[in-house]
Amino acid sequence: MVWICATCGVETADSASPPLTCAICEDERQWVPAEGQQWTTLEALRDRGTRIVITEVEPDLWGLRAEPTVGIGQQMMLIRTPEGTLLFDCVGYVDDAAVEFVRGLGPTLAVAASHPHMYGVQTEWAKNLGAPVILADRDREWVRRPDLVEFYDEHREVAPGLTLHRVGGHFAGQTVVEWATGNDGRGVLLAGDAIFTNPDRRTVSFMRSYPNRLPLSGNVVQRIAAQVEGLHFDRLYNNFGAAVPSDAKAIIRYSADRHAAWVRGDYDHLT
Repeated sequence: MVWICATCGVETADSASPPLTCAICEDERQWVPAEGQQWTTLEALRDRGTRIVITEVEPDLWGLRAEPTVGIGQQMMLIRTPEGTLLFDCVGYVDDAAVEFVRGLGPTLAVAASHPHMYGVQTEWAKNLGAPVILADRDREWVRRPDLVEFYDEHREVAPGLTLHRVGGHFAGQTVVEWATGNDGRGVLLAGDAIFTNPDRRTVSFMRSYPNRLPLSGNVVQRIAAQVEGLHFDRLYNNFGAAVPSDAKAIIRYSADRHAAWVRGDYDHLT
């Protein structure tokens, strides 16, 4: 039986009974409910009426969500290129209708994730689509179903104009997707929560833990900003579908400088 953590939505290896704990939720970046660790299965989710809802975000880009929400509730992103598709940040559920939709867009080149909180049931998606799971090697310790997984170091080209880049920060293997040919050639960055779109859509945030409000240092934030400055993009999406519609690279630089200044103490006189 493949068990799915009810809190984070990440799958486990096959076992007759569920594990005692979810290592991902026990970590300081996530959390375990007050009532304790809980598990579910694809069958149980199906029985409660869970389904995958698909939304076209822009040409050749779709967002897929599980309704009702499973785990953290991220929006999986699906990019289509002339060579095939990439699935990024899989949700914690899969159904036949969604698999058929993805197959209809062409061959699936890979299933990938920004970081362990977003693994979902990535192996189930990959098995259904006949594709590998490709993950940053620096997050190898968090993988609970290693079958089908291929690891890369710093970069992995999935197709021309579609590349995974490890930037670190939230997790050591934290990864973003550079879709250079998207957005009418102006480029798109799928940033997960390495670089998280704020509600004002004019700034972004950088955190080690979002639910537990644990920040990154100014040095790390500046490093992440510098790493993505060399990529080709004008628009940014986070892992819940929120966007910085344009000028995202300048907004990242401004936000990184602001973050570093606050943690350095430049604005202590305002507090």
